Amino acid sequence: MELYLNATSPYARLVRIVLLEKGLMDAVTLKWCDPWADDVDLLKANPAGRIPVLVTEEGTTLSESMLIAVYLDSVSPNKPMIPKAGLGEVLHLAGLGQNLMDAAFNTVIARKHYGNGIDDSELGQRRSRAIQRLLKQLDGELGEIQQTSTINLGHIATAVALDYLAFRLPEVNWKKDYPQLLAWHASVTARESFQQTAFC
Repeated sequence: MELYLNATSPYARLVRIVLLEKGLMDAVTLKWCDPWADDVDLLKANPAGRIPVLVTEEGTTLSESMLIAVYLDSVSPNKPMIPKAGLGEVLHLAGLGQNLMDAAFNTVIARKHYGNGIDDSELGQRRSRAIQRLLKQLDGELGEIQQTSTINLGHIATAVALDYLAFRLPEVNWKKDYPQLLAWHASVTARESFQQTAFC
């Protein structure tokens, strides 16, 4: 398999963590690329020019990190990332993480192209409010949970989104505002899969 990615995409990082947790990293060739440079190979794999993109052993191309995660979870039965037990709760948390990731990522991209003043636009304010609401809900749901030795797609999506927020939007100081959520996050990101894929 081949995975098109870059080092700072939260979506690509989510997929890399799933690969590591599933023990599939050795089955994948990483294809580092710049999605903003209209990389020819990337565009062939995904005409949208977005990462990550997974090319399966059969040559099928899969885009969108959550869909890739679903596929990878089906390839190897060990350590299910989307367990049948508690499926609704896992997908609920994965959705919250995805929404937080989207709001943070779109804020970063908007600033890159239009400057920080774009934060004052209607869409910018909407993204900002969404981030705050999501952080509050995640704190309420995860703040008092003791992390177990298992991990699922909901945990991964949420922890990656929180990491990305700290990496790209440090002024959203969720670590200071939500110490219990920070404790939960620290327990998840201590895993080797997170350490190996840390943003830099």
